[in-house]
Amino acid sequence: MEPRGIRNNNPGNIRNSDATDWKGEVPTMAKRDNTFEEFTDMAHGYRALIKLLQNYRHKHGCKTIADFINRWAPRSENNTSGYITRVCKEMEVPTTFVPDVADKGTMCAFAAAISQVENGIPAVMKDVEAGWELLNK
Repeated sequence: MEPRGIRNNNPGNIRNSDATDWKGEVPTMAKRDNTFEEFTDMAHGYRALIKLLQNYRHKHGCKTIADFINRWAPRSENNTSGYITRVCKEMEVPTTFVPDVADKGTMCAFAAAISQVENGIPAVMKDVEAGWELLNK
């Protein structure tokens, strides 16, 4: 069976929220998962993941990879230090790396690394890049 994030086209395992209506979100009546968002396709799932990361910088002041992951994967639910280590290993950057949230290559690599940790399988980069392209549409 596929990992939950893959089944839901939600590679970051973004939790359901009534406060946010995502582009490409499966309508409420059609959802099968009461805990996590479901998207119509993987590109929209990556779009949401990247958008949330950008918001973490603009609205919450996250600077380093460690700052982002501390917010993304809180200690109350995750092995956050292990998560940070794994994302940095995937991206080949130190925990103090400050990603440029406006840079396609950086953000696609960041989203792909989060997806790898969340789902245990490598991201399909064409899906990640398609998510980036949807940001401004």
